[in-house]
Amino acid sequence: MVTKGDRKTFRNEELVLKVSPDVDPKKWDESKYEAFLDELCGVHHQYQAEAIRTTLRYLLGGRYANLRELARENFEENDSLQERYGSFAAMEAHLQLPDQLSCSLDIATGAGKSYVLYGLAAILLAEGIVDRVLVLCPSTTIESGLMEKFRALSSNADLQALLPPTARVSAPSIVDASETIAAGAICVENYHAILEHVGSSVRDSLKGKGARTAVLSDEAHHIANEAAGKVKVWKSFLLDPDFDFRFHVGVSGTCYVGDEYFADVVSRYSIRQAIEDRVVKRIEYVAEVPATANSDEWWQLIYKRHADLKKRLKSAGIRPLTIVVTKTIPDCNRVAEELRNFIEEWAKTTSDHAAELVIPVTSAREHQVYLAKLREVDSPTSKVEWIVSVSMLTEGWDVKNVFQIVPHNERAFNSKLLISQVLGRGLRVPLQWKGEQATVTVFNHDSWAPRIRQLVNEVLEFERRLSSVVDKRSSYNFDLHQLDYTQEETKQELTRKTVAKLFEHGYVDLPTQVDTEDVVIEFEGVVGAKRSKFKTQLEHKTYSAEEVAEHIFNRLLSIDQESQASGDSAEVTNYTQKMPLQKCLAVVRESLKRAGIASDRVTEDNRQRFLQALGSLSRRKGQRIVFTQRANALRVVSTRERQADSCSAAELRRQSKTVFYGPKAEAPLNDEQRQFLQEVKDPDGEFVAGREEVAADVDFRSPLNLAIADATPERKFIRELCKRDNAKVIDGWLKNTSQGFYWVEYAWKKGSHTKRGEFSPDFFLKQGSAVLVVEIKDDSEIADPSPENAKKYEHAVKHFERVNEWLEREGIGLRYQMNFLTPKDINKFFQKMREGTVAGFRSEIDLALAAASSARDADST
Repeated sequence: MVTKGDRKTFRNEELVLKVSPDVDPKKWDESKYEAFLDELCGVHHQYQAEAIRTTLRYLLGGRYANLRELARENFEENDSLQERYGSFAAMEAHLQLPDQLSCSLDIATGAGKSYVLYGLAAILLAEGIVDRVLVLCPSTTIESGLMEKFRALSSNADLQALLPPTARVSAPSIVDASETIAAGAICVENYHAILEHVGSSVRDSLKGKGARTAVLSDEAHHIANEAAGKVKVWKSFLLDPDFDFRFHVGVSGTCYVGDEYFADVVSRYSIRQAIEDRVVKRIEYVAEVPATANSDEWWQLIYKRHADLKKRLKSAGIRPLTIVVTKTIPDCNRVAEELRNFIEEWAKTTSDHAAELVIPVTSAREHQVYLAKLREVDSPTSKVEWIVSVSMLTEGWDVKNVFQIVPHNERAFNSKLLISQVLGRGLRVPLQWKGEQATVTVFNHDSWAPRIRQLVNEVLEFERRLSSVVDKRSSYNFDLHQLDYTQEETKQELTRKTVAKLFEHGYVDLPTQVDTEDVVIEFEGVVGAKRSKFKTQLEHKTYSAEEVAEHIFNRLLSIDQESQASGDSAEVTNYTQKMPLQKCLAVVRESLKRAGIASDRVTEDNRQRFLQALGSLSRRKGQRIVFTQRANALRVVSTRERQADSCSAAELRRQSKTVFYGPKAEAPLNDEQRQFLQEVKDPDGEFVAGREEVAADVDFRSPLNLAIADATPERKFIRELCKRDNAKVIDGWLKNTSQGFYWVEYAWKKGSHTKRGEFSPDFFLKQGSAVLVVEIKDDSEIADPSPENAKKYEHAVKHFERVNEWLEREGIGLRYQMNFLTPKDINKFFQKMREGTVAGFRSEIDLALAAASSARDADST
């Protein structure tokens, strides 16, 4: 939430309703559809799959009877909702369909809303929850596009094959309302087909069947934004007792009523996020432009910008489009004619040619002839270069070659809803686009810039942001090494193992330990007192190797005695005969040696690890799928290539992120960000809890101007990186981005389905001939590692082992070490770095993840 004068604004993400993930799998088991969702959405569009999962948990999880219950649960737990609405009664008044299991999904235009709609429809039919699905949209343009996509998906045999064997419907029929909507069908229609006087099958097919019909509304903002005085037929249809609909999901990239965000959004993939993920184009708009004396001069500037785009994009085989946005249909007619006349005169062409270049597109009957041309404007054979349209009536264009948008008057661009719609027309990326992220230009009058900046920033939720960027001239830059892979899938037989073989290698993997740990305790001052630090040493309880060997032997003896007392000869064990006390002692000492522990003492944590190694009695025989990677080439990736990252004022205010900055933080920032950084630095300001200053450049040994910590464990790690005693033994370090710079492919199982992903480790630390790769997790992961993190660890360790093997063959002296760390081991890690003995370091979570990965492989067969 941000206060601007007396006006309070809220970030949309603060208003999204959270759906509880706590779902009884007997009621709804989403794991059955993981393979289907992976194929439908792909690795790089998992936000689509997550929107589908969230919606189905809400619809099918059994926790909520209707939207009202979901909204009430969120209102009671969300301070922003309470601040926004004041009372639940006020919030309830903003809910469009409170008595139904209804919700909205906010998915940026160009990010694939149609795949979400199809996925929801297909799974609801496959589960047998509904018999039919009705997909409503606001125009014939959208209807045509959805029909084409849905028919392609429904006829995709590979996609059908990934539905579970129990699927009631595996290949839905795709129909419109010209025929009866039979069971197993997805009917796609524009909402005019629901009118009583229209000759369609919708009303006759669905009357009395609403409880077994799911209604999905594309461009759902129309439900709440129809013109004053007009009967809201769409919403009235959804509320009609003749149908008694139970399930409704609205999808839109513009979830606004004017400037107000929807009250029923359960999943959000914002335009800002889509831009940062490079799913859509970047956006730029005019901040200052030369004064023009008349409209011809204004058109000249726009025309020249268009011509420049044509020249620059010609080599890519792209003919750019410019969209001119007007407020009304009469304006559209007038502006289209004005533009044609200008082009005829300026380009010295014929009126017929100018008419081919410029087409008006609205809902007016006179403009229907241009819809066919609109569908072909991306084609190389199309002659259209300019589209004049009305902002509120242009959804449904699947046009990718838009590179310039011109709001013809301020009223066409003066609300969050209108800006979202206008921007949405230009966000899609051409299929043939290569290289840097494409950009769409909003060519507005500079006099509107302040208002546009405010609205665009709120719509895109850029708010005020600080950028973390690399100084390419910094001496703290260093090279990383990456491998290009070919992925292969093989089957591996698992053989039965027993406790007697647990020690057949003669050791147990142990994490690195320190008997005495250097620690720093920080105290936060109050009422003007400064923060203080208390440095001391923490001495850990230890046992002699002989004591630990006795503990192991006694545990084995206990197992033997229990087996003999059971009376079942098949269960009798003789572990102590195979593992006498001296052999146990040999195992302990070999384990200490391999872990680099020279003291012949064992900490309590490591003593427990020896005993835990005795916990599993057997593993059943079976088969598992193993993904193997064949490295094809070694390539160098410089830290100079890391893309920019950023955090917002709201994230710093909420302390969900913390920014660490050194003396050179301001250098790469623009004036606006520099001013914001000064506010962040203010010791009495509102961001004091979300920032930490590093006074000396020598202590901030990163090529970044500033580093962004995503959570408390990362904050602790970066603090240690910037302490003088640690910094002086580090040549340089880099905070990775969440995607796009350095990543490792991995695979893991969710339910019975193998999923694939890309893992970007958090940090790279250069120390002499070593690169230490670190992923930060919370201490809770040690006791209960997630299957996904276990596989991230396994694949990352193997990846860097392959990198090291390749470097050795190439005669390159550099070596990589991968560690996962939690706060519990951060001090130990840095102590080992200071001592120069970090090589071979193993954290507690390293061991826990390695064990979890092995156990997961065995248990999944």
